[in-house]
Amino acid sequence: MLQEKYKKEIIPMMRQKFGLKSDLAVPKIEKVVVNIGIGSESKDEKSHESIVKDLSLITGQKPVFTLAKKAISAFKIRQGQPVGLKVTLRRKRMFDFLDRLINVALPRTRDFRGLPEKSIDQNGNLNIGIKEQIIFPEISQEDIRKIFSMEITVVTDTKDRNKAEELFKLMGFPIK
Repeated sequence: MLQEKYKKEIIPMMRQKFGLKSDLAVPKIEKVVVNIGIGSESKDEKSHESIVKDLSLITGQKPVFTLAKKAISAFKIRQGQPVGLKVTLRRKRMFDFLDRLINVALPRTRDFRGLPEKSIDQNGNLNIGIKEQIIFPEISQEDIRKIFSMEITVVTDTKDRNKAEELFKLMGFPIK
């Protein structure tokens, strides 16, 4: 649905607004990366399983463990120890996830008034921090063992912040 809207509505509008000659010159979303830090639960296998299950339900894809690059004694982390989970979404799964994020999950966030403009960086990527995974409808509140936060990065192929901002607004992201 969002992919069709991008092809039929957003590309012509972006071409007209910025005076682009080709459809390929219009910025597009390359991938969506969802990150979770598991920090203090790094030794607890049961919490790993529940976090992996919840993240799989949210994204529709199995997450990959990210490992510590070096040991940090102050945080009691050893090299090679799992410290987070990551999912990279592309193509159809990416557009399905973005559709659910824009239309269902973000409006369900407590005290949500839109994403700040400063969440778009200079390279045209959008970074969203979510405090609770329960805003996604796939997660039932009875089955939650641990509430975790996540960071969602929407990566575009443009280096122009203004074009990226216009792309996100046309796609329906609630940017202030």
